Amino acid sequence: MMEPRYFEPKTIQEALSLASKYKGESKLLSGGTDLLVQMKREGVLPTYIINIGNMWGQDYISYNEREGLRIGALATIHSIEASPLIQEKFNILAQAASQMATVQVRNRATIGGSLCNASPSADTAPALIVLGARGKIIGVSGERVILLEDFFTGPGQTVLKSDEILAEAQVSNLPPRSGGVYIKQTVRKALDLAIVGVAVLVTMEGNILSDVKIALGAVAPTPIRARRAEETLRGCKITDDLLERAGQTASDESSPIDDVRSSADYRRKMVKVLVMRAIKQAVEQTETT
Repeated sequence: MMEPRYFEPKTIQEALSLASKYKGESKLLSGGTDLLVQMKREGVLPTYIINIGNMWGQDYISYNEREGLRIGALATIHSIEASPLIQEKFNILAQAASQMATVQVRNRATIGGSLCNASPSADTAPALIVLGARGKIIGVSGERVILLEDFFTGPGQTVLKSDEILAEAQVSNLPPRSGGVYIKQTVRKALDLAIVGVAVLVTMEGNILSDVKIALGAVAPTPIRARRAEETLRGCKITDDLLERAGQTASDESSPIDDVRSSADYRRKMVKVLVMRAIKQAVEQTETT
């Protein structure tokens, strides 16, 4: 079997040209923490490998008051975890990044690669979804921006065409008195993929939940919004009974499977527990801001 032919473009346009030329036969490589594992363990062997990991200027984290946060696709998970800016203004994302894999992996893995790998159990996706993040996609025919919650179409599958690249994640500023929490359940305390991942973002007006977003990971073919649970909470004052109903509703919205890491029944039970816990913690954050 022939070894893949290797390219290392320096610009997005050069990468897009190669992706278009070798459409359907190539794989993009950024940090390599997903593709290299797939090649070794699963026998994935593309004819062409396009290493975009060294493209100039695509690892930025930038912010301004008008446009909010912008993260280049090649920004590493560690740089997101360690960013004082993200910790201050979008802490749920730093929190989620800090729970992904090992320090060594986080130093290599990129946000773009992690999202494009489209694992249902990815840690950063639920956090970005509740933040209302958008993905900037650049292709040979132009640019488009979509909500990140619409980016995933199935396990390992996204809306990206073979001649497109996810170039940037965009997050708008949060309203005052917003709090966000990401919690994951694993077999061990560290390193594992999530059995269940829950991200919650709330905005308070007085003691009323004026807005709430809930995203679930590892309990459906893609990360999902628990929209019925959100509606249960929106416009209400937090009570134990309300939390119980919201947690159960989120559990009912999930569609987990049995696999080597957990049973579907356990995942459903943990969705309820973690959603209740995350809502409480997110509301507590708003009381200290």
